[in-house]
Amino acid sequence: MAFMCATGKHRKPGRVKRTTAQAAGVAALTTTGVIGTLAASPALAADNPVDQTGLTPVLAATEDVAAQIEAQATAQQEAADRKAAEEAAAKAAAERAEEERVRAAREAERRRLNTFVAPIAHSYVSTAYQASSSLWSSGSHTGIDFHAASGTTVHAVGSGTVVATGWGGAYGNQVVIRMADGMYTQYGHLSSIGVTVGQQVEPGRQIGLSGATGNVTGPHLHFEARTSPEYGSDIDPVAYLRGHGVHI
Repeated sequence: MAFMCATGKHRKPGRVKRTTAQAAGVAALTTTGVIGTLAASPALAADNPVDQTGLTPVLAATEDVAAQIEAQATAQQEAADRKAAEEAAAKAAAERAEEERVRAAREAERRRLNTFVAPIAHSYVSTAYQASSSLWSSGSHTGIDFHAASGTTVHAVGSGTVVATGWGGAYGNQVVIRMADGMYTQYGHLSSIGVTVGQQVEPGRQIGLSGATGNVTGPHLHFEARTSPEYGSDIDPVAYLRGHGVHI
């Protein structure tokens, strides 16, 4: 006799049906890869070796990338350090070069200011300082005379600035220079003048030509060393020149 299930009523599947369904589900899961995924989990497949899960290659790759990054960073830092060291060395070299340039310039300027020459090259003093004679209004010679034929080159004895040029009465055509050391030098009886007031002159610079203008008995150069540009402030010109290394 057959039994029929009442309408709207469902019975719990039988054991056979459940087993069959579970088997089908496992097959489906296996097909979709879920079982494989679960099996790969250490919690669910503890008996699977780690090297079969794919984790070891991933960790090794991560470590390689980290090592490469660290090596790159180290190389960059070393390059930056080298560049900084090179820049510091270049800066130090430039500073040393500048210091040397300044030192050399100062030394050159010191030598220039302390270099003196004779006003007439290869000459000698023909009349001494303070020699007595009625030829001079003061009764004595206020400078020294250098032997020189007319037209001989007259040199500035040192570095200075021209403060006076032109006719100087008994001195004839003259040039007066304020020296770098604050003293003044005067050059008289010139046949021609080659500088102007305000002009800077260096040791040995031609400032004119010797002659016989003014109160003279013949061509020569009258040279004075003074404490001011004015007549009457004269000092011994031989001592002045010798004090600056000029031997006459």
